[in-house]
Amino acid sequence: MPTDAAAPWTNPVKAKLAAGEAVFGLTLTVASVDIAAHAACMGFDFLWIEMEHSPITLETLRHMVLATRGLPAVPFARVPVNEVWTAKRVLDAGVYGVVFPFTSTPELARQAVAACRYPPHGVRGSGPVLAKFCWPGGSDCYHDSADENIMAIAIIEQAHAVENIDEIAATPGLDALFIGTSDLSFSLGLRGQQGHPRLKDAIARVVDAAQKHGKYLGAPAWDPEQVARYKEQGFRLFQANTEIGLMAIGAKQILGDRAAGARPRTSIY
Repeated sequence: MPTDAAAPWTNPVKAKLAAGEAVFGLTLTVASVDIAAHAACMGFDFLWIEMEHSPITLETLRHMVLATRGLPAVPFARVPVNEVWTAKRVLDAGVYGVVFPFTSTPELARQAVAACRYPPHGVRGSGPVLAKFCWPGGSDCYHDSADENIMAIAIIEQAHAVENIDEIAATPGLDALFIGTSDLSFSLGLRGQQGHPRLKDAIARVVDAAQKHGKYLGAPAWDPEQVARYKEQGFRLFQANTEIGLMAIGAKQILGDRAAGARPRTSIY
C-alpha cells in the first residue's frame, strides 16, 4: 500500500469489484485479536467483523482493526442496527466498510449512505482519530479519501425490503445489496427453506434491481459450488463461513467419523 500522503489510494475490495472480480470475507465472531491477525493473512479480501450476532464489542473491534493494520485483508463491520451512531463508531475505529442489517426502506438506505459520508455528502461526525492512524496515505487525506472509499452495504433480509427493492437499489452512494437468505426466508414465512420458489423469486427481484441500478450483489456462500451458482446470477461479494465453522470443518477432516455428529456453523442469518 502507498505511504505517500499525496498518493491516490482505492479500497482494495472496491477496486476488485470495479474490475469485475469476486471478493470474499471471512466472518469473525470470536473476540480474538490473534484470530483476526491470522485470518487477515489467509487469502481473504476482507474480514466481516460480526457485531450483530456475536459478543464482539466496539473496544474489541478497535483492537482487531489495529491487529490487521497493513495486512492483506481489510476490516469491515456488520453493525447491530442501521443507525448513524453505530456506523460512526466503527468507522472512527478504522473499518473500510459498514454492513447495515435490516435495510428495508429507501429512507434506511439513504441513512446508511449518509452515515458513511462527511458533510455536505452525509452526516458523519468528524472524529476519526484511530481511523486516520490506520488509513493508507496518512491522516491529511483521510476525510476526502474516506468519502470515496468507505463501502456502504445494505442487507436485504425482509419481505418488506423486497417490496421496496427498486427504490432501495436506486439510492446514490449505496455500494452493494447483500441478501440475507436465511432471515429473508423467515420473513417470508419459510423458516429457512432455501430452495423454496418464493425465496428464489424474492432473490431474483433483488438481483434484477441491483443490475438495473448498478449495485454489487452479495450473499453468504459456504462452498465453491454455491459460489459458482451465485456468480452465474451476477453476485460478486461473498460472506464466507465463520472461524468456528471453518474450525469444525477442519476437525471433521482430521477426525472423520468421530466428528460426524459435529455440525459446523454454516450461517449467521
